[in-house]
Amino acid sequence: MTQISPAAKALSAGFAVTLLQMVVAIFLVAPDGPFEYRYQTLLQHDSHWFANIVARGYETIVPPISHKMMEVSNTAFFPAYPAIAWMLHRALGVGVENALLITAQSAAWGFWTYFFLFCQRWNLPASWQLLGALVILAHPAAFFLVAGYSESLFLMALLGFLYWSGMESRRARILAALHGIVMSATRIVGLPCALAPLVKRIWELGWRKLANVRDWLANYGGAALVSASAMLGGLGFFVYCQFRWGHWDIYMLTQQFGWAIEPDYLAIFKPSNYHWLLPALEDPTEMSQMAMTFGGLLLLAIFASEFLPGARRQTNRSVRISFYFAAFVLYFLSVSGVACVNMESMLRYEFCLHPLIVLALLHYLHNLPLRSWLGRASAVTAIALVSAAGLGLESWYIWNFTRGNWVA
Repeated sequence: MTQISPAAKALSAGFAVTLLQMVVAIFLVAPDGPFEYRYQTLLQHDSHWFANIVARGYETIVPPISHKMMEVSNTAFFPAYPAIAWMLHRALGVGVENALLITAQSAAWGFWTYFFLFCQRWNLPASWQLLGALVILAHPAAFFLVAGYSESLFLMALLGFLYWSGMESRRARILAALHGIVMSATRIVGLPCALAPLVKRIWELGWRKLANVRDWLANYGGAALVSASAMLGGLGFFVYCQFRWGHWDIYMLTQQFGWAIEPDYLAIFKPSNYHWLLPALEDPTEMSQMAMTFGGLLLLAIFASEFLPGARRQTNRSVRISFYFAAFVLYFLSVSGVACVNMESMLRYEFCLHPLIVLALLHYLHNLPLRSWLGRASAVTAIALVSAAGLGLESWYIWNFTRGNWVA
């Protein structure tokens, strides 16, 4: 009997999960109507800005307009997602709206494929893989993977970058760099995330090696090259902006003028930004505030269990360092950016670090010695209960989103 390769298994599992997400969103929750209408209800809010960029390219006055108006200034979004949709639109004659959705959903398939590839690399049992996928699916903002947003492309590129940068071959480094270029060209936060392989390498060799400057090239050269290459996508966008408008930072200016974004890089250290409340179901801002608080507590708990004195040392922690680094960068920069607008959209931004934490925890738990039957049963029960609540909440958000309401 022919044995199915790990890559084929991951591709099949990723396709099945992506299809499940689409079926639930389109056929079970979206408003009634013809298929194309139901399908295109996954294009809302920011999706229209991406469609505007695909249709007419980047346009802006200098300085950007002082309020949101895509017909005047549409440079508040990084280019990878609309660029890929534009290529699909021009090459196959697909409508702009459908091109955006196909791009996002293809990237979601890629994201889930890399999730299962990581699980296979770590030899996780099928039951663990299923539970991990369920925890990701149960996040209230998980449906953005199949909506007309850039979440799926960014996460696919990020996981692909981490996956290939964890291998030493030349081919793997090239693939890591290519994924990294897409990552940093999709969102500005991809630029610092590109440093993950270098951070991992520094951790593996120990801090004392940094004092030996002569051996920097031998010790860190390969990782530094991958990180630098991965930044080319975002840096290329800045170069384009400089040549076209004379402002490399036109993206930041548009965010500032149109969205009132004033980054506060001390936001995570200010207690007033953490909201201890039970959010109202119909209030997306309160839900985003809760997501910010919960995300901070989760990262703090992980830091305590992994790095404080007394933490277990025999769990192969170096594998997880790049995941923790990327998750912290995503959380830190997201909070810094939206603190000035009461954490608006933080629920969606927090989702981007959710798969990283899930993967890291799966690896951590799998490497823990002394796993009792009672402990495993308790964990599975807790995951099932939390996931059920999360899936119910997510259904509510899909219902609202597909009817044009703002959710995150």
